[in-house]
Amino acid sequence: MKNLKVKIDLHIHTCYSYDGLIKPEELVFYARKAGLNGIAITDHDRIDVALKMAKEVKDFLIIPGIEVSSLNGHIIGLNIQEPVSKNLSVEETVDKIHALGGLAIACHPKAVLKASLGQRTSRKFDAVEVVNASAFPFKRSVKKAREIAINLGLPQVAGSDAHYAPEIGLAYTLVEAELDIDDVVEAISKGLCEPVGEAIPLTTRLKRELLSIKSNFSSKGFLSRPNHERLCNPF
Repeated sequence: MKNLKVKIDLHIHTCYSYDGLIKPEELVFYARKAGLNGIAITDHDRIDVALKMAKEVKDFLIIPGIEVSSLNGHIIGLNIQEPVSKNLSVEETVDKIHALGGLAIACHPKAVLKASLGQRTSRKFDAVEVVNASAFPFKRSVKKAREIAINLGLPQVAGSDAHYAPEIGLAYTLVEAELDIDDVVEAISKGLCEPVGEAIPLTTRLKRELLSIKSNFSSKGFLSRPNHERLCNPF
Protein backbone atom coordinates (compact mmCIF):
# COMPACT_ATOMS: atom_id res chain seq x y z
CA MET A 1 0.00 0.00 0.00
CA LYS A 2 1.36 3.40 -0.99
CA ASN A 3 1.16 6.85 0.51
CA LEU A 4 -0.47 5.96 3.81
CA LYS A 5 -0.77 9.44 5.18
CA VAL A 6 -2.86 9.68 8.32
CA LYS A 7 -2.99 7.85 11.65
CA ILE A 8 -6.49 7.69 13.14
CA ASP A 9 -7.51 5.97 16.39
CA LEU A 10 -11.05 4.89 15.51
CA HIS A 11 -12.24 3.75 18.95
CA ILE A 12 -12.05 6.07 21.98
CA HIS A 13 -14.39 6.60 24.95
CA THR A 14 -14.77 9.71 27.07
CA CYS A 15 -15.93 9.91 30.67
CA TYR A 16 -19.45 10.26 29.27
CA SER A 17 -19.34 6.54 28.59
CA TYR A 18 -20.41 4.71 31.75
CA ASP A 19 -16.97 3.10 32.04
CA GLY A 20 -14.78 5.89 30.65
CA LEU A 21 -12.26 8.07 32.46
CA ILE A 22 -11.08 10.39 29.67
CA LYS A 23 -12.15 14.01 30.04
CA PRO A 24 -12.93 15.72 26.72
CA GLU A 25 -10.21 18.30 27.34
CA GLU A 26 -7.63 15.48 27.56
CA LEU A 27 -8.43 13.91 24.21
CA VAL A 28 -6.51 16.11 21.79
CA PHE A 29 -3.49 16.46 24.10
CA TYR A 30 -3.01 12.71 24.43
CA ALA A 31 -3.84 12.07 20.77
CA ARG A 32 -1.13 14.48 19.66
CA LYS A 33 1.26 13.02 22.22
CA ALA A 34 0.69 9.61 20.60
CA GLY A 35 1.50 11.02 17.15
CA LEU A 36 -2.03 10.70 15.82
CA ASN A 37 -3.55 12.85 13.09
CA GLY A 38 -7.11 12.27 14.22
CA ILE A 39 -9.47 10.26 16.41
CA ALA A 40 -13.02 8.95 16.47
CA ILE A 41 -15.01 9.43 19.67
CA THR A 42 -17.21 6.36 20.14
CA ASP A 43 -18.99 6.60 23.48
CA HIS A 44 -21.40 3.85 24.46
CA ASP A 45 -24.87 4.47 23.02
CA ARG A 46 -24.53 8.25 22.81
CA ILE A 47 -23.08 10.69 20.33
CA ASP A 48 -23.67 14.13 21.83
CA VAL A 49 -20.14 14.68 23.15
CA ALA A 50 -18.60 13.41 19.90
CA LEU A 51 -20.74 15.79 17.83
CA LYS A 52 -19.95 18.73 20.09
CA MET A 53 -16.21 18.13 19.98
CA ALA A 54 -16.17 17.49 16.22
CA LYS A 55 -17.87 20.85 15.75
CA GLU A 56 -15.88 22.89 18.25
CA VAL A 57 -12.33 21.54 17.85
CA LYS A 58 -10.95 23.27 14.77
CA ASP A 59 -7.30 22.25 14.77
CA PHE A 60 -7.55 18.46 15.08
CA LEU A 61 -9.58 15.89 13.17
CA ILE A 62 -12.38 14.37 15.25
CA ILE A 63 -14.79 11.92 13.64
CA PRO A 64 -18.13 11.62 15.46
CA GLY A 65 -19.04 8.04 16.24
CA ILE A 66 -20.89 5.76 18.61
CA GLU A 67 -20.47 2.25 19.99
CA VAL A 68 -23.95 0.77 19.80
CA SER A 69 -25.04 -2.05 22.09
CA SER A 70 -26.94 -4.30 19.71
CA LEU A 71 -28.69 -7.42 20.95
CA ASN A 72 -25.82 -9.55 19.69
CA GLY A 73 -22.72 -7.44 20.32
CA HIS A 74 -21.16 -4.00 20.00
CA ILE A 75 -21.07 -2.14 16.68
CA ILE A 76 -19.33 1.14 15.89
CA GLY A 77 -21.21 3.68 13.82
CA LEU A 78 -18.68 6.05 12.29
CA ASN A 79 -19.40 9.54 10.95
CA ILE A 80 -23.06 9.84 11.85
CA GLN A 81 -24.96 12.83 13.19
CA GLU A 82 -27.68 11.10 15.20
CA PRO A 83 -27.70 8.35 17.83
CA VAL A 84 -28.67 4.78 17.03
CA SER A 85 -30.96 2.98 19.46
CA LYS A 86 -29.49 0.13 21.45
CA ASN A 87 -30.96 -3.38 21.78
CA LEU A 88 -31.72 -3.76 18.09
CA SER A 89 -30.62 -6.80 16.13
CA VAL A 90 -27.27 -6.70 14.35
CA GLU A 91 -29.00 -6.29 10.99
CA GLU A 92 -31.25 -3.48 12.21
CA THR A 93 -28.32 -1.68 13.83
CA VAL A 94 -26.20 -1.83 10.67
CA ASP A 95 -29.15 -0.68 8.57
CA LYS A 96 -29.74 2.30 10.90
CA ILE A 97 -26.08 3.31 10.68
CA HIS A 98 -26.15 3.10 6.90
CA ALA A 99 -29.41 5.08 6.74
CA LEU A 100 -27.61 7.85 8.65
CA GLY A 101 -24.80 7.82 6.10
CA GLY A 102 -22.24 6.20 8.38
CA LEU A 103 -19.88 3.24 8.33
CA ALA A 104 -20.76 0.16 10.36
CA ILE A 105 -17.70 -1.46 11.95
CA ALA A 106 -17.68 -4.80 13.75
CA CYS A 107 -15.59 -3.94 16.80
CA HIS A 108 -13.52 -6.50 18.76
CA PRO A 109 -15.47 -9.37 17.14
CA LYS A 110 -13.52 -12.16 18.85
CA ALA A 111 -12.45 -10.61 22.15
CA VAL A 112 -13.20 -12.36 25.43
CA LEU A 113 -15.09 -10.47 28.17
CA LYS A 114 -16.50 -7.99 25.67
CA ALA A 115 -19.85 -7.89 23.91
CA SER A 116 -18.43 -9.30 20.70
CA LEU A 117 -20.28 -10.22 17.52
CA GLY A 118 -18.21 -13.28 16.69
CA GLN A 119 -19.64 -15.16 13.71
CA ARG A 120 -22.57 -12.73 13.51
CA THR A 121 -20.19 -10.43 11.66
CA SER A 122 -21.33 -10.38 8.04
CA ARG A 123 -20.76 -8.70 4.70
CA LYS A 124 -23.32 -6.08 5.69
CA PHE A 125 -20.53 -4.41 7.66
CA ASP A 126 -18.17 -1.88 6.10
CA ALA A 127 -15.08 -2.95 8.05
CA VAL A 128 -13.83 -5.16 10.86
CA GLU A 129 -11.85 -3.87 13.83
CA VAL A 130 -9.00 -6.34 13.60
CA VAL A 131 -6.72 -4.69 16.17
CA ASN A 132 -8.28 -3.55 19.45
CA ALA A 133 -5.64 -2.61 22.03
CA SER A 134 -8.00 -3.44 24.88
CA ALA A 135 -8.95 -6.90 23.59
CA PHE A 136 -8.03 -10.00 25.60
CA PRO A 137 -6.32 -12.27 24.86
CA PHE A 138 -4.76 -9.79 22.43
CA LYS A 139 -2.91 -11.99 19.92
CA ARG A 140 -5.75 -14.48 19.63
CA SER A 141 -8.27 -11.67 19.23
CA VAL A 142 -6.26 -10.11 16.40
CA LYS A 143 -5.74 -13.44 14.66
CA LYS A 144 -9.40 -14.44 14.80
CA ALA A 145 -10.69 -10.98 13.84
CA ARG A 146 -8.32 -10.88 10.87
CA GLU A 147 -9.59 -14.28 9.74
CA ILE A 148 -13.15 -12.94 9.82
CA ALA A 149 -12.20 -9.85 7.80
CA ILE A 150 -10.32 -11.88 5.20
CA ASN A 151 -13.09 -14.47 4.85
CA LEU A 152 -15.69 -11.72 4.35
CA GLY A 153 -13.48 -9.57 2.15
CA LEU A 154 -13.90 -6.55 4.41
CA PRO A 155 -11.48 -3.69 5.16
CA GLN A 156 -9.41 -4.04 8.33
CA VAL A 157 -9.16 -1.22 10.88
CA ALA A 158 -7.81 -0.65 14.38
CA GLY A 159 -8.59 1.36 17.48
CA SER A 160 -7.32 1.55 21.03
CA ASP A 161 -10.73 1.23 22.70
CA ALA A 162 -9.20 3.68 25.16
CA HIS A 163 -11.09 4.41 28.37
CA TYR A 164 -8.07 6.00 30.08
CA ALA A 165 -6.09 8.80 28.42
CA PRO A 166 -2.64 7.10 28.27
CA GLU A 167 -4.24 4.28 26.24
CA ILE A 168 -5.04 6.60 23.32
CA GLY A 169 -3.11 5.71 20.19
CA LEU A 170 -1.93 2.25 21.26
CA ALA A 171 -3.83 1.03 18.22
CA TYR A 172 -4.73 3.09 15.17
CA THR A 173 -5.61 2.85 11.50
CA LEU A 174 -3.29 4.07 8.77
CA VAL A 175 -5.50 5.60 6.09
CA GLU A 176 -4.57 6.64 2.58
CA ALA A 177 -6.50 9.90 2.64
CA GLU A 178 -6.34 13.62 3.09
CA LEU A 179 -6.94 14.90 6.61
CA ASP A 180 -10.68 15.31 6.07
CA ILE A 181 -13.53 13.33 7.59
CA ASP A 182 -15.29 12.49 4.35
CA ASP A 183 -12.04 11.53 2.63
CA VAL A 184 -10.96 9.32 5.55
CA VAL A 185 -14.33 7.58 5.73
CA GLU A 186 -14.42 6.99 1.99
CA ALA A 187 -10.90 5.58 2.01
CA ILE A 188 -11.80 3.15 4.79
CA SER A 189 -14.86 1.99 2.89
CA LYS A 190 -12.62 1.28 -0.10
CA GLY A 191 -10.11 -0.65 1.99
CA LEU A 192 -7.37 1.97 1.64
CA CYS A 193 -6.35 1.39 5.23
CA GLU A 194 -4.21 -0.77 7.46
CA PRO A 195 -4.59 -1.72 11.16
CA VAL A 196 -1.65 -1.12 13.49
CA GLY A 197 -1.29 -1.55 17.23
CA GLU A 198 -0.30 -3.38 20.35
CA ALA A 199 -1.99 -4.51 23.55
CA ILE A 200 -2.51 -2.09 26.40
CA PRO A 201 0.29 -2.84 28.88
CA LEU A 202 -0.76 -4.63 32.06
CA THR A 203 0.49 -1.78 34.25
CA THR A 204 -1.67 0.70 32.31
CA ARG A 205 -4.70 -1.59 32.63
CA LEU A 206 -4.16 -1.81 36.39
CA LYS A 207 -3.85 1.96 36.73
CA ARG A 208 -7.09 2.36 34.78
CA GLU A 209 -8.94 -0.11 36.98
CA LEU A 210 -7.69 1.52 40.17
CA LEU A 211 -8.70 4.96 38.93
CA SER A 212 -12.08 3.62 37.87
CA ILE A 213 -12.71 2.19 41.34
CA LYS A 214 -11.54 5.39 42.96
CA SER A 215 -13.67 7.58 40.68
CA ASN A 216 -16.78 5.61 41.56
CA PHE A 217 -16.52 6.77 45.13
CA SER A 218 -17.34 10.22 46.43
CA SER A 219 -17.55 11.76 49.86
CA LYS A 220 -21.14 10.55 49.94
CA GLY A 221 -20.27 6.97 49.04
CA PHE A 222 -20.45 4.79 45.96
CA LEU A 223 -21.67 6.28 42.70
CA SER A 224 -23.47 3.83 40.45
CA ARG A 225 -22.02 3.41 36.97
CA PRO A 226 -24.93 5.09 35.15
CA ASN A 227 -24.02 8.26 37.10
CA HIS A 228 -20.33 8.00 36.26
CA GLU A 229 -20.50 11.08 34.04
CA ARG A 230 -21.04 13.25 37.12
CA LEU A 231 -17.29 12.91 37.57
CA CYS A 232 -16.63 14.70 34.26
CA ASN A 233 -16.16 18.43 34.16
CA PRO A 234 -19.15 20.25 32.65
CA PHE A 235 -18.83 20.18 28.88
